[in-house]
Amino acid sequence: MSSVESAEWRRCKPWIEAALAYAHGTHTIKDIESGIAAGKFQFWPGRECAAVTEIIVYPRLTALNFFLLGGDLDELLNDMEPAVCAWAKSIGVSRVFGVGRKGFERVLKSKGYAPMWTYCSKELSS
Repeated sequence: MSSVESAEWRRCKPWIEAALAYAHGTHTIKDIESGIAAGKFQFWPGRECAAVTEIIVYPRLTALNFFLLGGDLDELLNDMEPAVCAWAKSIGVSRVFGVGRKGFERVLKSKGYAPMWTYCSKELSS
């Protein structure tokens, strides 16, 4: 993890800004920077990618949301995801999930839904 004052943030910020386009107006880049500075979000810089995560404490479990992802998909999936999951597990997180663009649009189209987010979840076993 790194801070928004770092050279890493300045290098990776364009990937996070691009990912915000798919958040449908929930946050601005200033919101993300404030959240990272306050410890609400975690910033994960990669070589050719970056991620912003958040920890969510529910009554029965603690989860990590892969909130914003940008840059090289292979690096995100093969390098960053396992490392973030290992860190999450080490702090007591038992589930990870992310929000994306694809998923149930065909099934829900006839009900009047339009694609916005898809939640994907992964249980982290003991």
